[in-house]
Amino acid sequence: MKEYKLMVNGKEFAVNILDVKENVAHLTVNGAEYNVEIGGLNTAPKKVVNRGVQVPTLQSEQPVKRPAAATGSANPLKTPLPGVILDVFVKEGDAVKAGQRVLLLEAMKMENNIEADRDGVIEKINARKGDSVLEGDVLLTIK
Repeated sequence: MKEYKLMVNGKEFAVNILDVKENVAHLTVNGAEYNVEIGGLNTAPKKVVNRGVQVPTLQSEQPVKRPAAATGSANPLKTPLPGVILDVFVKEGDAVKAGQRVLLLEAMKMENNIEADRDGVIEKINARKGDSVLEGDVLLTIK
């Protein structure tokens, strides 16, 4: 069972994930039980080797790294996993190169560099130092 503390519009929720089968998660939110249907999941189990043990997992249809967008269009950079922003290394209007470190994310007690996925200019920054983010949150936009 995994337990998370989530802040939604300034209100804290204690969420316990009890079980996930196919695209339905059985969980508790502040003690109340719910079955939550998760959209966008490929429901075919995929075998992943983890420390020598095969574990069936569900794979999201959305890739973690996005391909570079067409020149001139805005490209949101999303967080690959939930965590806390430890540092932001760029400002709006800064020019960045593909592979340049733009944010530092702490997730599962590890520091993860978040890098620009293409050359461009930082159009908007949505995350600040100390922010808690969920998987898929838009951290910044590169134009």
